Amino acid sequence: MIRLKDLCILESKEALASIPQGKKLINTVNAHSFNTAKKDKLFAEALMKGDYLIPDGASIVKACRWIKAKSRPKERIAGWDLFEFEMRRLNENENENKKRVMFMGSSEKVLELISKKAAEVYPNIEVVTYSPPYKPVFTDEDNRAIVEAINEANPDLLWIGMTAPKQEKWTYSHWDELNIHCHVGTIGAVFDFFAGTVERAPIWWQEHGLEWLYRLLKEPKRMWRRYIIGNTLFLWNMTKE
Repeated sequence: MIRLKDLCILESKEALASIPQGKKLINTVNAHSFNTAKKDKLFAEALMKGDYLIPDGASIVKACRWIKAKSRPKERIAGWDLFEFEMRRLNENENENKKRVMFMGSSEKVLELISKKAAEVYPNIEVVTYSPPYKPVFTDEDNRAIVEAINEANPDLLWIGMTAPKQEKWTYSHWDELNIHCHVGTIGAVFDFFAGTVERAPIWWQEHGLEWLYRLLKEPKRMWRRYIIGNTLFLWNMTKE
């Protein structure tokens, strides 16, 4: 059973620099993903046993303090913060050879937009992409093809973007098959933010922990269950802890 009180969560954006090089799995947790993990054993295991977990939600930061959890993050670290930190670090690499970043997930259209923008924003990075089939569940053949594509690319940084909990469960389940040497981040929504296909909340909303409300106002029919019911459920789970 997953409990927020027991999770080891990174405490600040500055701490991102302390993650050692090598094959490390970095996941994110917010109120919605925590609620989902309470009823999805594999997802809970993926979050608990990944190498690093970042608090992608103001509610996680506040709740950790409220329940006196083992980890008490000082601030929210969004998936976008992780993305910018890792991409900037590779782009500033002084080695003559370009570093390779792989984006696995999303549609061909989004990946094409990502490649074009990355060439402008991060000129010292080579981008490789792979769009998996749009299916609720991958076949063994699909999984083999994805693993082979990643291993063949041999990236210096790997982003997985298939929305939670699918992206975390897939990466965790196939971790031992990935013969790579780099950080791996499961950051589905960031693919669309960077591509420009989904607008992120303005800075003021982000700084005041209201990015969820902005998304709710933008897409009430799609987001009301996640944020109105979900936030209430998260409070109930924290009360029980």
